[in-house]
Amino acid sequence: MLRKIKLKTTVLTILAIILTFSTQGTLAYFSTVGTATNVVTSGNIRFIIHERTDAGTEFPKEGVYILPGDVVSKQVSIESDCNHPFYLRVKIVYGVDSRELSAEDCFKLNIDEENWQLHDGWYYYKGIVEPGETTPCIFSKVEIVGNKVDNSYIGKTLTLSVVAHAVQSKNNPVNGTDIYTASGWPME
Repeated sequence: MLRKIKLKTTVLTILAIILTFSTQGTLAYFSTVGTATNVVTSGNIRFIIHERTDAGTEFPKEGVYILPGDVVSKQVSIESDCNHPFYLRVKIVYGVDSRELSAEDCFKLNIDEENWQLHDGWYYYKGIVEPGETTPCIFSKVEIVGNKVDNSYIGKTLTLSVVAHAVQSKNNPVNGTDIYTASGWPME
């Protein structure tokens, strides 16, 4: 009797081993491995910096001749040229014959502080620039500071350059109204 139980146990063990191996083959037969490649295309943000006079004409590329105390019409705005809304910041760089100056050295601007906020040397547009939209002018007049521009500037070229950066606004939260906390602002 003990021999029959050992034989039954041995036969059941062998059957269990055979079933285990045959099941693994079946499981392998019904499984598969695959690879998926996903392509994500990001949109690009494009804008146009407009520089116009109060007469509505383009600001002359060759510049204008000035005298100390002059007030020059220069209306600077940025137009969205893409299908994506974005945050915008503008930096104004002043110079004379490739030597950088501070704003107080030569120029006085009438900055639109209702729509633009100064932070760390950049003017941030307080809203989102929607596709096809043009921002209000960041400034519209440039005064040449008479007591700062003396005879040492005769024959020199004063420059006022506008540099702009934009980052997507969609899925890019800001901390309250502090647009400068948005992710992705380029390094200077």
